[in-house]
Amino acid sequence: MDELKTYRDQIDEIDRKITELYVQRMDVCENIADYKIRNGKKVFDKERERSKIEAMTALAEKERDKFGVAELFRLIMSTSRKMQYHMLAKSGAAGRLPFIAVDEIEKENIRVVFQGTEGAYSQAAMIEFFGRDVNSFHVDGFRDAMEAIAEGAADYAVLPIENSSAGIVGDNFDLLVDFENYIVAEQVVKCEHVLMGLAEAELKDIRKVLSHPQALAQCGPYLEDHPDWEQVACANTALAAQQVAAEKDPSMAALGSAFAAEKFGLKVLAEKVYYDEGNSTRFIIVTNQRIFRRDARKISICFELPHRSGALYSILSNFIYNNVNMTRIESRPILGRSWEYRFFIDFDGNLNNSSVKNALRGIREEAISMKILGNY
Repeated sequence: MDELKTYRDQIDEIDRKITELYVQRMDVCENIADYKIRNGKKVFDKERERSKIEAMTALAEKERDKFGVAELFRLIMSTSRKMQYHMLAKSGAAGRLPFIAVDEIEKENIRVVFQGTEGAYSQAAMIEFFGRDVNSFHVDGFRDAMEAIAEGAADYAVLPIENSSAGIVGDNFDLLVDFENYIVAEQVVKCEHVLMGLAEAELKDIRKVLSHPQALAQCGPYLEDHPDWEQVACANTALAAQQVAAEKDPSMAALGSAFAAEKFGLKVLAEKVYYDEGNSTRFIIVTNQRIFRRDARKISICFELPHRSGALYSILSNFIYNNVNMTRIESRPILGRSWEYRFFIDFDGNLNNSSVKNALRGIREEAISMKILGNY
């Protein structure tokens, strides 16, 4: 134990010296930041950092130490950058984000587009957010909805982005990158599927059930109790309800929302036929304006990273340093670039918060590209 204590005492002395040197280094970094502020210089000098890490790594004679030295200096320089971003913000040189704060999202004298058909969950989400009297129309595809607001045919679009059991709607993540459209709100709709049929139909009459494959799966245990029913997949739950109403066959039923049943004049034959009480779909409200509510509390961004070790860690450290809470991260493959990915992140905050501005500035400087998808 005396030998171990000796080693620990040596480590403690070395750590004290490292701390003293680190503090000295940060004092010098403050002077550098002050110079950059006065002369309009960028904080992040990628070539300078690369050559610095190479030089420090070369000083380590043992191969064992080279990787650790490189990681150490990446962390030190990352911390230095974040301190400099704070100084920029305090000096008023951090710049403004290209978004305008508004008190409310306009809900009158506007036109809204939703993807799908009449009776779809996306229409239910639209009505929950904008009200039943909203002027609206529907399109077949997600891209069609994005194009409608990009071209000014609609002021807002309602699109599904995530289901609690089925996961993300990847196509809509990609479309948020392709278009200069932005998220201004979200609406969560519980997927409370019912079994619906014609007004004269009874449960004992049913021989065929139509719905989207996900809805059929989400009602699996209920359908297992009726093994004699034929299950038919449709493009979506609203189309299934529409088909049942159109064919006027009392032996056909659809799985979907009570909203769809009401829309197509069908009778609810059985309620709560789903097995997951928490099953919900999150919809985003998108516009072509760069606006956000003053009381917005969630921010979505996406970015691409350089293809090197530790790049994602370095980017995420901007959240840690600025005490910003990240709530989700997703990756999507980049079209035409095999094995390269774009990252989508949600985090708590408001674009007016200085800590958020600092985190975003750090990410923008270090990433190949970054886009703010919305604050809502």
